[in-house]
Amino acid sequence: MGTQSSPPAGYSDLSAVFINTTLKPSPQTSHTETLMQASQALMEAQGVKVTSIRAVDHLLAPGVQPDMTENGFDNDEWPDLYASVKAADILILGTPIWLGERSSICSRVIERLYAHSGDLNDYGQYIFYGKVGGCLVTGNEDGIKHVSMGILYSLQHIGYTIPPQADAGWIGEAGPGLSYGDSREDGSRAGFDNDFTQQKTAFMTWNILHVARMLRDAGGIPAHGNQPRAWKDGHRFGYPGPDKR
Repeated sequence: MGTQSSPPAGYSDLSAVFINTTLKPSPQTSHTETLMQASQALMEAQGVKVTSIRAVDHLLAPGVQPDMTENGFDNDEWPDLYASVKAADILILGTPIWLGERSSICSRVIERLYAHSGDLNDYGQYIFYGKVGGCLVTGNEDGIKHVSMGILYSLQHIGYTIPPQADAGWIGEAGPGLSYGDSREDGSRAGFDNDFTQQKTAFMTWNILHVARMLRDAGGIPAHGNQPRAWKDGHRFGYPGPDKR
């Protein structure tokens, strides 16, 4: 099959939420956000409604309940942020690498997403079924794939569909040095000329758009064999009993 000169479908009815889990509050420059903006721009060019959230700018109480003010905390802004996540077809988590791991803010966001893992959609499936997830990672030392493994596993575990090659990132040389988007002495910006990062970010974005399109057109994941209430009511969806094994 040859290269397609134009997208195979329209995407203007889709929506995406990008959550940047940098440790830096606004208006400080976030290198992770700089990379995320490339993916956002690609989506916006296709008419996708994009919402960008910097998690550290919001008071997100620790815990795995939907609203932690009901569990001992005075304030919790997660319910408002979750309304945007719930309404979106796509969720992209962006994180820097610290000590070889995703940021503590990223872990906090994943914990808060997990708080809704028992909620159900209109088809009786878990709430994130039919939605697509991905991640973008930046840092100065190796660890993109390691961090992506944990994030993408977490997203699929709570119901998100993960397309092929749903992660991308950029890392500089080991040790102190320029971060993604920092200016070099010649006026160029670190990472912007990295073909590998450009390719992986483009592939990730398009794969996410394609799978989101497919899921929207199909009405989500088929609602058979994955409905927790039906299982509780005794439906086994063909699972073999002890006498069949």
